[in-house]
Amino acid sequence: MSTPDLAPRRTFGGVVAVWVLAAVAGVLIGLFAPAGWRAQWVSVALGGCVIISFAVQLWYGRSQAFIQRMALSTLGALVVLGVITMGFGLAALVSG
Repeated sequence: MSTPDLAPRRTFGGVVAVWVLAAVAGVLIGLFAPAGWRAQWVSVALGGCVIISFAVQLWYGRSQAFIQRMALSTLGALVVLGVITMGFGLAALVSG
């Protein structure tokens, strides 16, 4: 039997931290990666976000809603990277 946490740590900060990491990685990939390699690097960045998400959620040490927090972190990182990639793709279409 386990005792309940009296003042559990907030876990939403870890989810948002993964989203911010995804945004930073997406912008860096868009700025520094050649246009032909961006899709591959975005895939690598998403894989890194999944690993970081595991690390952050395990660091919290709470098993309650672990799967939901992991899904929210990963899905949010996917959406963030997708929006940034779409922005760079549209910019490439407009510029020629």
